[in-house]
Amino acid sequence: MSCIIPIGGGKGGIGKSFIAANLGVLLARQGYPVVLVDLDLGGANLHTFTGMTRIKVGMEAFLNKSVKNLKDVVVPTNINNLSMISSVNCSMEIANLSAAQKNKIINALMKLPYEYVLLDLGAGTNYNTLDFFLSSYEGIITLTPEPTAVENAFKFIKALYFRKVKQVLGQNDFKLYSQQVEMSSNALEVTSQVIDSVLEKDPEKGEILLQELQKFKFKFIINQFRKTTGTKLGEKIEKVCNKHFYSEFQFLGNVCYDERVHDSIFSKNIFVNKYSFTVSAIDLSHIVAKIQGNREVSSLHSLERYERL
Repeated sequence: MSCIIPIGGGKGGIGKSFIAANLGVLLARQGYPVVLVDLDLGGANLHTFTGMTRIKVGMEAFLNKSVKNLKDVVVPTNINNLSMISSVNCSMEIANLSAAQKNKIINALMKLPYEYVLLDLGAGTNYNTLDFFLSSYEGIITLTPEPTAVENAFKFIKALYFRKVKQVLGQNDFKLYSQQVEMSSNALEVTSQVIDSVLEKDPEKGEILLQELQKFKFKFIINQFRKTTGTKLGEKIEKVCNKHFYSEFQFLGNVCYDERVHDSIFSKNIFVNKYSFTVSAIDLSHIVAKIQGNREVSSLHSLERYERL
């Protein structure tokens, strides 16, 4: 089964596409078949990071039914084992997907015959972005070390939780429980209060909700990390999330700030290929090693559960 990894975050300019493209290259170097899927609908630019300029077919052909299967719009890159599905040729209206279109994409992603499927998502907390992120239990939240980006990351997690709560409880029950708490600006407190309220008032539904939330193994990466930033920031965020939320959170690592990232984008060269011995490229390699290690552990646990059946 494919390992689907959505890559999202609370705001633009935090390097989601950079992270997606470079992680994809590093995984492909290990011999894994990898496909990058540009789901930054209305603002697709992932192809630029891989040096691709003319893409003849992409998500638009799947949505307008020119092709039946999503795999038919996969195009190869110039990197072995790495392919892409682009949304660059889609009309601007693609940002307003219908529920049917969104579900069609999600269902098709599950069937892609690749070892890793990396989803580059748009910024913000619209339902399309949240639902694409929640289509997998292994999403990566990207942020930069600025206070505003950290705050937006927590708001993104809050939005993910509320979206999942709404899906499990239904619109009416969600509205009822959310009205029973003070909707302050503190994402941690509000999220905990809503879920605690469900657990208290309706233990049966609360238990179902808790089981769903505990399936998620959220990861996060701090991009553009600088020496002036506290070295323990990632560990602190991981600790806070694991204390206040109901899913498992793992800090995958920092990616150091490097001015050459800008150069690699302008020259349309993948950063880890052009500057493979830099600190930032090594940071990305360490993150890939953790992703692979997590998958091996997950596969082992799945095998153990199967053997007990």
